[in-house]
Amino acid sequence: MSHTAHIPSHRKPRRSASKLALRAGVAGGVLSTIAVAGAAGPASAEPVTETIEMPTLGSLGTDLSSAVAASAEASQQEALDQSLEAQEAAALQTAAKEAKKAKAEADRKAEAERAEKARQEAEAKAERERAEAEARAEAQARASRDSARTQLSTTSASSDSGSGSGSSNDSGSSAGSSSESTQVSSGTAASIVAFARAQVGDAYVTGGTGPNSWDCSGLVQAAYAAAGIDLPRISYQQSSMGTSVSLSNLQPGDVLYWGSRSGSYHVAIYVGGGKYVGAQNSSTGVVERSLDWDPPSGAVRLL
Repeated sequence: MSHTAHIPSHRKPRRSASKLALRAGVAGGVLSTIAVAGAAGPASAEPVTETIEMPTLGSLGTDLSSAVAASAEASQQEALDQSLEAQEAAALQTAAKEAKKAKAEADRKAEAERAEKARQEAEAKAERERAEAEARAEAQARASRDSARTQLSTTSASSDSGSGSGSSNDSGSSAGSSSESTQVSSGTAASIVAFARAQVGDAYVTGGTGPNSWDCSGLVQAAYAAAGIDLPRISYQQSSMGTSVSLSNLQPGDVLYWGSRSGSYHVAIYVGGGKYVGAQNSSTGVVERSLDWDPPSGAVRLL
């Protein structure tokens, strides 16, 4: 161990440079004041005292820090301005792309609307032309039916006139009476069949009784009425009349029925050749069909 380890040092502590500079500034200021006072001499009534402040290291450090902070703030502001300009440029570019996309979409929609409008106009025109064609066809069919009905009326009148002449015949033979009866029946059946066929193409309407729309029993009733025979209005009432006949022994003018005889739900008129005329439904209207198309349940003869 050193012999001087516990001996305190008599050296004065070294002053820092900043303290020495501060004291030098203060001393310099005092000496300047004394010098000015001595130069003035004893003639001066009042001593002139002038204090000159010397810059210190502390103020220089503050100014330097302020300058560095100002430079950093300026750099930061410039970087911020550049960032804002870049964002504005990107926003303008994005807006331009969106506007271009919106315009293309608007053009596409406008083109689609024009195409749809053209399609609708074409469909409307085709529908008008179809309606006009149907109207012309219906007018021609109606004129044809009217002509057939006129001819039917003329034929019925001629048949009635022939029947009257036969009734005034004085022969009185049973053979002549039988022949006359057969002719009358044949003429009546022909009138019924002719009337039914004249309505082919008319519409089916529930409760329809003519002249251009029918239901099944309305058509049968009207056909028999044209031959001077009154029938009930309802289908099961019509099928309950007359005499039941086999489907293999049908004659023109017989009434066909579907369902039971006393509870039929549909009727039509047999027109010969294995066919019948009936007001079927709203889809087909009045049609002439083969018995095989919709075989009936039975038939009755009213003539």
